[in-house]
Amino acid sequence: MKKIVITSLFLFAGFYLLAQPVPAEDENIPHLMTFGSKSETSWGDDDFSQTFFFVIPEEHTSPIFIRVFDPDVGGEIDEINGFWDTKISYSIYGGTGAFENEDAKGIDPVGEYRSGNMLATKVFGENPRYDNNWYTFGPFNPTEGELVKKYGGYIFKIICEGVEGDDGNMYRYFVSTSPTQNIRIEGANAFAYEYSFRMHNDPNEVSHIYPYIDDRTISVEQKNFDWDSDGMIRVVSVARQGLLCKASGDDEWAQNQFKILDEEIGTSLDFQFIKRKNPPVKNNNVVISVKNQYGELLPFYTIPIGGVPTYKYSIGVKKKND
Repeated sequence: MKKIVITSLFLFAGFYLLAQPVPAEDENIPHLMTFGSKSETSWGDDDFSQTFFFVIPEEHTSPIFIRVFDPDVGGEIDEINGFWDTKISYSIYGGTGAFENEDAKGIDPVGEYRSGNMLATKVFGENPRYDNNWYTFGPFNPTEGELVKKYGGYIFKIICEGVEGDDGNMYRYFVSTSPTQNIRIEGANAFAYEYSFRMHNDPNEVSHIYPYIDDRTISVEQKNFDWDSDGMIRVVSVARQGLLCKASGDDEWAQNQFKILDEEIGTSLDFQFIKRKNPPVKNNNVVISVKNQYGELLPFYTIPIGGVPTYKYSIGVKKKND
């Protein structure tokens, strides 16, 4: 995978949006999702591993905490398969190579994806103490992350993996200045290259992800897994009212490519997940990634760079073949 060239200019514009909840409010995603290693992929997880990155600005010098909501596998939120027998690990990495190692930026748990210095790790099974509650990692000195100048700060990596069992783990993150409260860090942000998440059961709720389109991107390819034919996936941008993407069925992949319009350069796309109303699909888990024409993965920022894209009717868009 070729290295993505990202300038600090647009990153600073996005980072000063105080974006620490993962998923963030604008994404309207109920929970992240990772299943136990013995699960069938038909439950919606293709590889039982998910990686997120947190960026802490260089000027932030006080300790940070990485908090996980409902880290255990059992109880009210998680998805049972027969009986609770699953263990899930959360591992936090910093230092040289935590982000810059190419395997760390892939979408499959292969090679040196656990690169960097392990700063903390913990395995959770079924534990009522953590059901519908928070667990806090830290404190961490911001300089324990990997300094990446083009991102404007220190990067921490967190990997959630299914260690054993076949149940589904639903969870959320928050990067905070407090071990007991969710207090946002000015200038921080979070992103991933592949999103594995739980959809809403309510068909009126629309979830979103926001890949950023830099000036090297001419076309993109979206790839999604186990959408269960649950409605449609639509792309909205400043220059596009709605492009329908191919959506996958049960335990299968679907993908398609489309060209990027000139007006979309330097903005985010809005991938909208619109559920069908009848028959309703419950407990739908989805995996999605987006690549450019070079095969480089595009990051999904929890708060879209440049803001949530809205179609601008005043733009004189020339039609291009999708």
